[in-house]
Amino acid sequence: MALVVHSDLLIEELVPSPEPWEVARRFAHRPHLLFLDSSEHHATRGRYSYVMADPSEWTMDPETVFARLRDPFPARESQETDGLPPFRGGYAGHLSFELFRCFERIPDRRRNEFEIPEISLGRYDWVVAFDHQEHRAWLFAHGLSGERIDAIRSILIQPPQALSRSLALRSRTADELSPLFDTPFEGVRSNFSRDQFISTVRKAIDYIHAGDIFQVNLAQRLLAPQRHHALDIYERLRSRSPSPYGGYFDLGEFQILSASPEQFLKVTQDGEVITRPIKGTRPRGRSERADQDYLHDLMTNPKDRAENVMIVDLLRNDLGRVCEYGSVRVPVVCAPESYNYVHHLVSEVRGRLRDRLSPYDLIHATFPGGSITGAPKVRAMEIIAELEPTVRGPYCGNLFLLDFDGSFESNILIRTMTAGRGWIQYPVGAGIVADSIAEREYEETLHKAAGPLRALTP
Repeated sequence: MALVVHSDLLIEELVPSPEPWEVARRFAHRPHLLFLDSSEHHATRGRYSYVMADPSEWTMDPETVFARLRDPFPARESQETDGLPPFRGGYAGHLSFELFRCFERIPDRRRNEFEIPEISLGRYDWVVAFDHQEHRAWLFAHGLSGERIDAIRSILIQPPQALSRSLALRSRTADELSPLFDTPFEGVRSNFSRDQFISTVRKAIDYIHAGDIFQVNLAQRLLAPQRHHALDIYERLRSRSPSPYGGYFDLGEFQILSASPEQFLKVTQDGEVITRPIKGTRPRGRSERADQDYLHDLMTNPKDRAENVMIVDLLRNDLGRVCEYGSVRVPVVCAPESYNYVHHLVSEVRGRLRDRLSPYDLIHATFPGGSITGAPKVRAMEIIAELEPTVRGPYCGNLFLLDFDGSFESNILIRTMTAGRGWIQYPVGAGIVADSIAEREYEETLHKAAGPLRALTP
């Protein structure tokens, strides 16, 4: 069943509704596949998934991307598509953590062995969208010829092709990378030894006691040889660590594989901006009693609550730079959310976006997210650049969507791997505050890594 709502927009419901993962596999060989994957479903978060490929425009040039994002948010106009998934085609891309240099003058001497692209943007004129609440799916297409639409339909009904097992030769040997140290995970190494990470946490605590910062997020980068196709690894990642804001993005030479539980920014139809910072983590218990003990410890621990509240204050300030005066509020503070391998504390900050602002204005005011930098943000980023030996790459950046009609949404790329040049990178971080215990912060990074790293082996 097809419905043309505007002269250039085709809306076609897919009956029976296919599975999102199967659709993503069918388009795996098309350029720049983007699978925004809510593998953990929820009525308000994780309701929609999207598959798209073959962008009609593609760039990795920051100036070009920022020029496109400087167009103001358009006025929302059509009510004819109410009840459909909010993204129906438009622009999508990624921002790596290191783009902070575009917004702040921060020295950065960290090593960058892989030179992963820091930014990308594609114009996606078609998208297959899924509503998990309604168990329905649609094909949206903007301005495409009948021949092109028929080709998309044909792929949708074909069996998925086998994924190529050929992997790029490693451009760096282990000896040519930053020094690597053994970890508790078989075959996985880190850019920190355990003692080095603990020592680095203590340096961060010294900065806090000296009054430089209240909090900082520190990460160690885990590294393992890539032995399987990135999409096969992502299939295992999504099944073992389902998440509401996950995704797979093929940049060409590199692929981003994310099981993120964290929404960064969302702009609703009426101009409300929402951000949902996560701070505070505990592992899931092996028994119901142990699980409840971990959850109780998380909810009653003053360190975790203080860390979360500090980031809420930072985000209130960031949103205040682009939202109407008096509109910024905090409807949720330190609410528990539980996932397959961890419990989190999550808060929510909302505000009303000022008229005629652009996606660039919003990103400039808030990037990178405060939950993965620290507070005050600029000084925390300076300390990250000093203490972490290698760049983060996509980790702690964003995947984002910008609909042709103006809706905008992005996640924060935590629980995120980057595949490419024969390696899998998986940074994991911990939030450091004045009463942090360095050894426990190291253990927290391992708790966060345990589930996703299982995706590296069948």
